[in-house]
Amino acid sequence: MKRLFILSVALFASVAVMAQQAREVQHFAHRASRFEYDENTLEAFQATYDKGIRGYETDIRMTGDGELVISHDETLSRLTPSDGNVEKMTRKEISKVRTDKGNKILFADELAKWLSKRDGVYVEWEMKSGAYDDEKLRDYCDKLYKTAMKKKPANSTYLFTSFDKRTLRMMRELHPDADLMLIIGKPLSDDCIKQALDMKVKRLACNMGGTSRDMVNKAKKAGLIVSLWPGQSIEDFQLGVALGADALCCDKAVEVMEFAKKNMPWVKLEKHK
Repeated sequence: MKRLFILSVALFASVAVMAQQAREVQHFAHRASRFEYDENTLEAFQATYDKGIRGYETDIRMTGDGELVISHDETLSRLTPSDGNVEKMTRKEISKVRTDKGNKILFADELAKWLSKRDGVYVEWEMKSGAYDDEKLRDYCDKLYKTAMKKKPANSTYLFTSFDKRTLRMMRELHPDADLMLIIGKPLSDDCIKQALDMKVKRLACNMGGTSRDMVNKAKKAGLIVSLWPGQSIEDFQLGVALGADALCCDKAVEVMEFAKKNMPWVKLEKHK
């Protein structure tokens, strides 16, 4: 009886500790999980979704004829046999190109249509538009917002993100209701927090390396939602969770998701707010 009592106490204590550690984090696939699939292609989005991923980051540029194309790089050379500059090519020209793995280059309207049938998905639309003049930037921001939001499911979360403050300001000017996030390629710091607050955005993404838990807590107390990157391994995910991040970018999203579900059951991998 005494032994049973001790075991019961130990079990209760373990459950209490786990409950204290229980938390939510928005786990999302960087470029649709670029280390596992053909990055930023519809095939990658579909494959990760089928595996259970419900968060994504992607990149948008404008073609020479004013179309919005999903491309992290200015040129196609890293992922395809073509060395064409997507911002000088037309949609028709880009549509003829295939990646080294045989997939077509995706356009923003195609991705938005695919997402429109999938409620409850978190999406970061990263705006690669820092070099555009004001007229082009205005056209870009307006087209992107309307393309993304036209058929956004009610329970999905769409963010418009950028390293470029001018782009974020333009998006806010045109569409005040847009949910914006400032990306800074440095560890989270007092200066990063100040920049976000001065920009009047509620979301901030910073480099995980060098970021402290105290600084994450400070950002949260200031009213910010904190995203950390890069996330290239299970260890990066564990570190991000330990630091207290609200959202974590991941290049191996499926591998990390499966690990977390098996070994970190106190962590819920979705967090919309």
